[in-house]
Parts: sequence; structure tokens; C-alpha cells
Amino acid sequence: MFQDKKVIIFDMDGTLIDSVGIWNVVDRELITRLGGEALDEMSIQQKRDELLRSFSHTQDAYLEYCDFLAHTYNAPFSKEEIRSMRYAIAQHYLKNVIDFKPDAHTLLHYLKERGYQLVIASTTSQNNLNIYIHENNAMRQKVNFEKIFSLILGREMVSKIKPHPEVHHFIMQKLDVTPQECLVIEDSLVGLEAARNAGIDVIAMFDTYAKHEEAELKKRSIGYFEDFRTLLLHVQKEHGTTI
Repeated sequence: MFQDKKVIIFDMDGTLIDSVGIWNVVDRELITRLGGEALDEMSIQQKRDELLRSFSHTQDAYLEYCDFLAHTYNAPFSKEEIRSMRYAIAQHYLKNVIDFKPDAHTLLHYLKERGYQLVIASTTSQNNLNIYIHENNAMRQKVNFEKIFSLILGREMVSKIKPHPEVHHFIMQKLDVTPQECLVIEDSLVGLEAARNAGIDVIAMFDTYAKHEEAELKKRSIGYFEDFRTLLLHVQKEHGTTI
């Protein structure tokens, strides 16, 4: 899987970090503040994923998502104000709760030591990524982002979010590599589609909140792994090494 690869591209939310459930909690609180009923978190996630996919061609899909919330709950706020409310609710979780998935940081160090260029390509905002990089102490103790990653790209870096392949085209141009020299590690179908639309092979990682996509992820990826420890053991085997 890693043979002849030079660049390994990681999604962030749901892949490297346990965060999808946190965003469900955030949106549940936001909807309640807007006067909506306290929906179950899976319903919130599925609706958010559906909307973000439909808004992926827009300049700011998350802003359009907030506009949807404004109209749905007849909120007396602009979409910009609702987005600010959403981020205000999220601050505690971003700084103090979210962390790397078990063994994700170990895999990152292993790949870096063996000469791969590592990239984050996320649909989360650059502001959120900066919180992880500079203010989340649990994550900072495990990974020096500036040293480990060649590029860290939030959604503002491109005009179209996943499943559009723009972010991957940007990475390949920036690092002067071909699709065959890249490998993407993702947890969701929308991320898998973005990579495949760019002609890049995909490894899929299990995430509790993408369980409903598991069969399709297994079918359309070159490998599916339950956790990072299992993936690390596979990479070690490919390289003939052990930790």
C-alpha cells in the first residue's frame, strides 16, 4: 500500500482525531439555543453531512449550513452570527477534549522518520486547526505539527470542499508529485470520493460515526483498518521493521 508513495495525506476530523461526536454535541446545543428541539446526535450528523455535501461547491459550505439552521429554526440571527455562536460553543472542546485517536501520533512519527511527506487536508476551518496546533496541550505533547507535516490545509485553502478533489490537486501541485505517489487516509465516503476523484488511492479508517458507511468504505478503498495500531503493524510489515 505504501510502496512507491511519497506523500501521505490525512483527513483530520474522524480520522486522526476523535471529533465527529464532539461536533454533534456542539450542533445539538446550537440548535437548542436557536429554539429547535433537542434532536439525537446521529440525526444531526446525517443532516449536516448531507447539507455539507450539497453545499460543497459553494465558497463556504459551513456558512451555508448555518444559513440553513437560521431558516429552519426561524432564528433572529444572521448566518455569520450563528457560525460565531457555533465556534464559541466549540472552544472548550477544541482546546480541552479533542485528542488524537490511539496510536495515530505513533504512526505519524514512524512515517515521518521513514521519509514520507505528511499532509493534513481537512474541511475544518484553519482557525480550528490552529487551536489544535497551538492551544490543545494533549495534542501538542504528542506531535509537533510544524515539524511533522509539510502542509496543514483547512477549508479556506480551496474554494470547493470534499468530495471535490481541489484540495488534492493543490497538494500535488505544491509538492510536485503525481497521484500515484500519494496515499490518502480517510474515515468517510465524502473524503474517499475526493481522493478517488483526484486519482489517489485511499486507505479507510474505522470511525464510530461513519459506521453506516463501513461496507462502502471497505469496497472502495485499497485497505480498511479498525484502528491505527493495526495500520501501524501493517506499515511495519511492509518496511520489514518493528517498534
